[in-house]
Amino acid sequence: MDKQLLETTVSKVLNELRDRPIPLGVSNRHIHLNAEDYARLFPGHPISEKKGLLQPGQYAAEQTVTLVGPKGQLKNVRLLGPLRSTSQVEISRTDARTLGIAAPLRMSGNLNGTPGIRLVSPFGEVELPSGVIVAQRHIHMSPLDALILRVAHGDSVSVAIEGTDRRLIFDNVAVRVSPDMRLEMHIDTDEANAAGADDANAFVTLVTPR
Repeated sequence: MDKQLLETTVSKVLNELRDRPIPLGVSNRHIHLNAEDYARLFPGHPISEKKGLLQPGQYAAEQTVTLVGPKGQLKNVRLLGPLRSTSQVEISRTDARTLGIAAPLRMSGNLNGTPGIRLVSPFGEVELPSGVIVAQRHIHMSPLDALILRVAHGDSVSVAIEGTDRRLIFDNVAVRVSPDMRLEMHIDTDEANAAGADDANAFVTLVTPR
């Protein structure tokens, strides 16, 4: 194979990979717990996996809690595993209004200045002083995916939610790159409802950069 033919073939393959659909994950309200808070909420009950998630090593646990805010509560909020170093609660804007909490739009782990909440399980309760956020929409990907898509960790891109009768373009989608991540975009239930999307029928295409 001569050099020009090789370059043409490689370019064609890369373009096909760049145009492939990106899986969409709709994140319902959920919590992450550190070991101390978990032990207080579920003493003597080891965390148990209910369903594996696309991101390697992550799963929805059997354990659930009730979120209690100043104005209301939300029951059966799922714990995601494994346990983390810091407890965190991720809700939608609609959930925040139900609870009466002014949860800011943040990337996961950016918890400075965030409001707290009370978590109640069948075995105990924990008052978190902070940690409630509305998660910024984002795309997980590996370094190879980032190379193919011509983006880098921390970039902000625009994407189109496809496969629905309410196609919608989202701007300000954060790019998160890690060797431990698989290609997948995460939006919350409010965003999914706006696009008429769910995990079964929708997918994502990158609008910028091209």
